[in-house]
Parts: sequence; structure tokens; C-alpha cells
Amino acid sequence: MAITLKEIEYIAKLARLGLNEKEKDEYSKELSDILDYMDKLNEADIKNVELMVQVTGLKSIFRNDENPHKIDPEKIRKIIGRAPEKESNFVKTKPILEK
Repeated sequence: MAITLKEIEYIAKLARLGLNEKEKDEYSKELSDILDYMDKLNEADIKNVELMVQVTGLKSIFRNDENPHKIDPEKIRKIIGRAPEKESNFVKTKPILEK
């Protein structure tokens, strides 16, 4: 499938690329080759191919997000209550980043 220079100019405009004439010719050929290859891939018979989402057989190494050290909400309220400055249920601190 041949890509025209007009199509290349349109794509370049969308991508905000400034292309010279040589680059337009090169990209036209390269994109045409890619689309031709995609047409070849679309011709492949994949009816009997089993879907595969994981090829290595590895399992997730991440644990479930569980915290065995539960903190009593009432203790947290008492701690926040002793803070020199607070706002709602949060301890208020001085900003560490300046504008």
C-alpha cells in the first residue's frame, strides 16, 4: 500500500514534524513498506492458534497488599490531637517546597 506525499505531510502536521522533501520521500517508502508487511501478516491463518498472554511461565513476584500491623483508628486520632497544628484528620506541617 503506497503512502502518498500528501498523506506524509498530513501525518507530519499532526505530529508537528518539520520534514524536508528528502525526509518525506524516505518516510513515504518506509511507511508503505510497513503497511505492506502488515498486509502479509493479515494473510496468516491463525484460526487454530492458541492465545498466549504470558510466554515465560513466570508468576507474579508481588505479594498481596496486606498489613499485619493494624493500627487502631482511635490511637491515630489521639496522636493527631497532640500535634501542634492540625487540619481535619491530618497533621499540618511547614511546606518543604517553595513556589
